[in-house]
Amino acid sequence: VQLQASGGGLVQAGDSLRLSCVFSGRTFSSYTMGWFRQAPGKERESVAAISWSGRVTYYTDGVKGRFTISRDNFQNTVYLQMNSLKPEDTAVYYCAASPNDSYGIDWHDPNEYDYWGQGTQVTVSS
Repeated sequence: VQLQASGGGLVQAGDSLRLSCVFSGRTFSSYTMGWFRQAPGKERESVAAISWSGRVTYYTDGVKGRFTISRDNFQNTVYLQMNSLKPEDTAVYYCAASPNDSYGIDWHDPNEYDYWGQGTQVTVSS
């Protein structure tokens, strides 16, 4: 499995960005997908996850109402739409894939995910 993340950049507070992650190598629709981020000097933290079908989504409290995760199982791509960005959203964002049903995993736990993308930098200036 390979994951290729893109879409990061430098934006101002209040702006929006959409991250994309293209999945290849296996059947995309059999994987729970997640987004994580890691700020300098901090541990990697969960941001959002989405079930195989896309019907169930999960968000960490700090991004609820601002970020939306979605997937296109025909394009083998997972997205993270980020609105109303804040300086504290600055981090490297990683997409990740788990072969397990989202109901059966702790989606916050990076160890639940077998495959990771290379990361894309998001910088939000105040």
